[in-house]
Amino acid sequence: MSIQFVPGETVAVPEIAFKERVELPADKTALIIVDMQNDFVKEGGTLVVPAAIETVPNIQRLLERARSAGVKVVFTQDTHFDGDPEWQIWPEHCRANTWGWEIIEELKPQEGELICQKNRYDGFYGTWLDHFLRVWGVENVVIVGTVSSICVLHTAASAGLRWYNIVVPADGVSALNDFDQALTLRQVSWLYTGSVTKSVDDIAFT
Repeated sequence: MSIQFVPGETVAVPEIAFKERVELPADKTALIIVDMQNDFVKEGGTLVVPAAIETVPNIQRLLERARSAGVKVVFTQDTHFDGDPEWQIWPEHCRANTWGWEIIEELKPQEGELICQKNRYDGFYGTWLDHFLRVWGVENVVIVGTVSSICVLHTAASAGLRWYNIVVPADGVSALNDFDQALTLRQVSWLYTGSVTKSVDDIAFT
């Protein structure tokens, strides 16, 4: 097989090894919900991912089960201020203390759940996420949210480099296109020794 250093117009997707079912101990697991904020999810947002709204009911179901089982719940919240260089890369988004910055109402954090404000793609970078996961004795992280190939993947990579066991359900993450979605699932399933499932319903907390 030859490798093209400049890909052609069509690129084959390597096999993605989906798990039919993943069971995780509730007391050693955290659910990380990445950047489900109005600017990314809702009409009128400044950087909407069109597929993100479709993941909301799926994430809701998973979140309800996680809360019922006593799984730790974490939200990352993309947060920017004037002069942030990321606005040179992307349109202005998630300005602190605006409607677009807020986590969507359907997934509103409950009292006692951790919110990690972040100013880069990685949910661990410059936040207290790893600190609290260690304090809680977490070994497994289920990661959902948006954008699959950006903040979800960077957060998953950072978790993998810290030797957390990662699980990502395909219908719980959203990308800007099919290529980016496939890239995310492929990377998680083989590079970071994580697991990917087709549905949030394939994940059980025990």
